[in-house]
Amino acid sequence: MTARESKPLLGWRVLVPRGGKWGDGVAATLRSYGAVPVIAPMINFASSENARELSDALKRLESGNFDWLVITSATTVDVLMSQQVTVPPSTRIAAVGETTGAALALAGYRVDFVPEGDNSARGLVKEWPASDISGRVLIPQSDIAEPTLVAGLAKLGLDVEFVAAYRTVGVPVAEHVAADVASGRIRAVLLTSGSVARQVQAQLAPLPEDTVLAAIGPRTAFDARAAGITVHLIAESRSVAALVEVLVEYAIAEQERND
Repeated sequence: MTARESKPLLGWRVLVPRGGKWGDGVAATLRSYGAVPVIAPMINFASSENARELSDALKRLESGNFDWLVITSATTVDVLMSQQVTVPPSTRIAAVGETTGAALALAGYRVDFVPEGDNSARGLVKEWPASDISGRVLIPQSDIAEPTLVAGLAKLGLDVEFVAAYRTVGVPVAEHVAADVASGRIRAVLLTSGSVARQVQAQLAPLPEDTVLAAIGPRTAFDARAAGITVHLIAESRSVAALVEVLVEYAIAEQERND
């Protein structure tokens, strides 16, 4: 087996737009395929501007005022942990996606429902248990979250309350990273959310024609296109494994065409 066959991303510099444990994990996976990951966080999370509103909602949650708590991201799990929130046994917890469900479990929260077919807000609404279309639901999300989840569950007949759990803010990339993207030294950019896609467009556009942009799931691809970005690859699910896999498959196909 040649180096190219065992390391299909050999020579590829890939922009990883998030840091922390997530970014380190993606970087390690990319390295296993021969890529050179460039970690350059493009978004960060800050406290909600209305801390009192969030605190009030979480207190009512702990008091058992909600039948369901819907969690859409690991960042929201971090908020629950920082606020030392205890979810009462009477309140069931739904997670949008396996990654969020794993973050909840790791933090010591039980998970009662995760959509199986589509790890997105739309998937959660589509697969919502038909026996639970009444009751009160609390959805703590980013301040710029799309209304898909709130509107979808409300349409099913649930009494839904949204509260901003945190703010999503852009982070400027280093000048040398922007220069590497502009020159084409960065072979691929990972689009991990609509927020990241908007930052890529604002900070790095126009990108070289040969730069491959890979989106983590159809929803992120939709948001990226809405931001004016051409998406070349779309992972079938919102998982790191699927995102890297679609990039590896592209690299292998490209090599075969060139041979």
